[in-house]
Amino acid sequence: MDTEIIKIILAFVVLINPFAALTLFLDLTRGYSMIDRRKVARIACLTIFITISFFTVAGEVLLKALGISIGSFQLAGGILVFLISLNMMNGEGNPAKPDQENFDVEYDKHAPPSTASAVVPLAIPMMIGPGGISTVIIYSSQISGILRVSAVIVAGLLISLFCYLALMAAGRISRLLGDTGLNIMSRIMGMLLAAVAIEIIVNGLRTLFPDLI
Repeated sequence: MDTEIIKIILAFVVLINPFAALTLFLDLTRGYSMIDRRKVARIACLTIFITISFFTVAGEVLLKALGISIGSFQLAGGILVFLISLNMMNGEGNPAKPDQENFDVEYDKHAPPSTASAVVPLAIPMMIGPGGISTVIIYSSQISGILRVSAVIVAGLLISLFCYLALMAAGRISRLLGDTGLNIMSRIMGMLLAAVAIEIIVNGLRTLFPDLI
């Protein structure tokens, strides 16, 4: 597999990080039947896939329409991703995503199941936020050809399926890992994300200052 595609998959895994959304998913679907929980998880993960696919295809076009150079966006996006990684390693979560405490999830056992929350806030911005979207645009701007673009979209599909499996196993994962286990996993992903961020920043500097680097 192409090295760039491996980097993209790694970035998707640590940025989307479905484990960070497990508690919110359980709160949003409290009292739901298994069928309704699957529907919420399916809609959320489909939203993630559509978001990745859209910005993979249209990301560079949007940058050109706004008059933003690839190098500038790489540098800005890399800094954003690096700040996210620092917060994850410090146990402060992702600053580009909302804290779950900010969501006041009211449970009404008499209310019919709703899937409205599957898109917002579960999929966007809880699972794929500004950092994830920026990374998709950055990597899509570095590739060319139908095969490579298709590979990124396939990577997005695989990550979406992974998120679906994680959400469907949310109860078991939360009981198995607990708060401590989820916190440790977040810190490890933060370290991996820092490496991805440095790579993005270096590429941005190389694009902006080709004679210096």
